[in-house]
Amino acid sequence: MPQQTMSALSALPFALAKTIAVPIQQPTITTKSDPKIERIHLIKDKDPKHDVSMDIKEFSKREAAVYRNSHKQNICIEMLQEGFHKSFREFFTLIDKWNALREAGGPGSDIWLLKPLDEQYDKLDQLQQFLTLAEAAQRAGRHEDAYKNYLALANYFKNSGNDWLADHFFQRCFDTAKFIKLDGGKREAEAYANLGLVKERHGQLATALEHYEVFYNLTLGRIWTDGKGHTQHSVACENLWRIYTLLADKMLENKEHQGAIKILIKAFEMAKEGGDNRLKGESAYRLGLAYLSIGKTDAAITFLKTYMAISKILGDNVGIGKANEALSKALESQGKILDSIQYLEKFIEIAKNNNVNQSLVESCICLGDIFNTRGRYEEAYKHFKKAYETACNLPNLPLLEETQVYYGIGQAHKMMMEYCNHTEVVDFINTKFLLEWKENRTDK
Repeated sequence: MPQQTMSALSALPFALAKTIAVPIQQPTITTKSDPKIERIHLIKDKDPKHDVSMDIKEFSKREAAVYRNSHKQNICIEMLQEGFHKSFREFFTLIDKWNALREAGGPGSDIWLLKPLDEQYDKLDQLQQFLTLAEAAQRAGRHEDAYKNYLALANYFKNSGNDWLADHFFQRCFDTAKFIKLDGGKREAEAYANLGLVKERHGQLATALEHYEVFYNLTLGRIWTDGKGHTQHSVACENLWRIYTLLADKMLENKEHQGAIKILIKAFEMAKEGGDNRLKGESAYRLGLAYLSIGKTDAAITFLKTYMAISKILGDNVGIGKANEALSKALESQGKILDSIQYLEKFIEIAKNNNVNQSLVESCICLGDIFNTRGRYEEAYKHFKKAYETACNLPNLPLLEETQVYYGIGQAHKMMMEYCNHTEVVDFINTKFLLEWKENRTDK
């Protein structure tokens, strides 16, 4: 075609140019395929006169809705179309609960700072996938598969920091595990343990204890292991040890020493049964302190020596130091001062070598107090001074102020000794020294 004709045609509007008997090749329209669109209708529109072909993509109403709707709406529609009505209801309920918690928390709360759940597409996809798989498994009577899908969601939300969602699915695991009959109760035991952890995290210690006790009973005589290679029974013993210890601590806070000791004995037995020396030593130490608080020093010394022995086996220098400190107090209350001093001096050496400065300060004060009470003012002054110098390097103002008082007492008693020595020998020279000291107020 002559160049002039082409230029003339290009200046015309597209609709008018089509009426002229000159074939104009239209550019092929290409659009990147979207994975959401499963069906694309291609229509060949051919002009019979000029053989002009055009590829046009035509969307169905369903495919167009994929673009118009939100991600949440598309998931809901897909669930309903595939017949997962229970999954849809649970999915929608969880989103509503998230929004309600967000509104209740208000601006500045942790959940307010997060995106709304319906804007977190990864979480929505996880919910859709595992909820529908769990529902399909339940319909088929495969309750263990349903349990695994709920557990996958619980662990996913636990790892992502959404505790209330994790709690919801741990409860779903618990409800589903009751229908699993062919595994000897393993899944049911695991569900009790997980729900116990949920209750413990919320401070519901009594309810957590009930779940842990069932978990313990279900694992008796079993060789089930967890993902870390620990037997489920040892995990049950550790859970009970921990909950007993927490309950005992609350009792001690309320001065219920006898009740606390009974609970701590149970914790000690659980630690022994679980075979964990660290927990056993910790229980022995707590029992020793509890007995010491009610004046039963013989029982206290027995458990504290057990703690000392276990700490030596574990190579725990800090534990050895704590045992020495507690034993010195028990022996002091029995009037065995020399033995008490020996244990305290051992502890001070261990504290120095391991940079346990807070404990070093407390032990120096304790030893200084023992020496001060018995009139050994030089030694008391030395330990009070060490306590003060160490406290100066700690970010603990109340402790520093306490050591200042003890240091002042130590200085005063040390100076009092020199004063008494001078006044006992009444002569001109000593009187002169005393008068000079009163005028100058020096430490000499």
